[in-house]
Amino acid sequence: MSENISISTLSGDGDFKAYVARPADEPKAAIVVIQEIFGVNAGIRRKCDKLAEQGYLAVAPDLFWRMQPGIELDPDIEPEMQEALDWMGKFDQDEGVRDIEATIKWAREETGGKKVGAVGYCLGGRLAYMTAARTDSDATVGYYAVGVDELLREKDAIANPLILHIPTEDGFVDKETQKKMHEGLDSHPKVTLYDYEGMDHGFATEFGQRRNEENADLADKRTAEFFEKHLGGK
Repeated sequence: MSENISISTLSGDGDFKAYVARPADEPKAAIVVIQEIFGVNAGIRRKCDKLAEQGYLAVAPDLFWRMQPGIELDPDIEPEMQEALDWMGKFDQDEGVRDIEATIKWAREETGGKKVGAVGYCLGGRLAYMTAARTDSDATVGYYAVGVDELLREKDAIANPLILHIPTEDGFVDKETQKKMHEGLDSHPKVTLYDYEGMDHGFATEFGQRRNEENADLADKRTAEFFEKHLGGK
């Protein structure tokens, strides 16, 4: 079952929409799904639906709501890709993480205090790293996170497990940045980095030209096992 709900900001100065997918039975835990630069589109909603099929309460907040609520874009349509990049440039990431924190708080209350994790893609992968460092997310996953090298100073604040899935041919994350990520995080006791040789940005998207079935399945399998282990699954 899925629905759209409203969540209050941490400061109580506004409300934002979120897509929620509920499992058929009592959820074993909750997972916040963090959008790409394309908004809470069909691909992000499908990520939520698949997590609900695995027994989780899944919720994807509309993080662009302060700029324009309800943005949904398609990366395979060039003008929409450019529009998405424009939105990313205007987006306040610190505010976004606070909205993710508000969503974690909502999910924890909604499940009666069960564990809450987070998973993000693209911009959401970067926000997932920030979420691991700045919130009480119980377990966090980032796919093709951008600009993590700029955030390595926050790594000591990561107290709960984090996975980062890194495509080695990411057009938005060059080899030098990948090297800095490994140098900065390989020794961190809570962080695991997985490289995907020859893969480009967006390889685990649900729909469209960017998807690579084999590597998407591998990354998603690792993510599923990680959440089972750390969010109290059977």
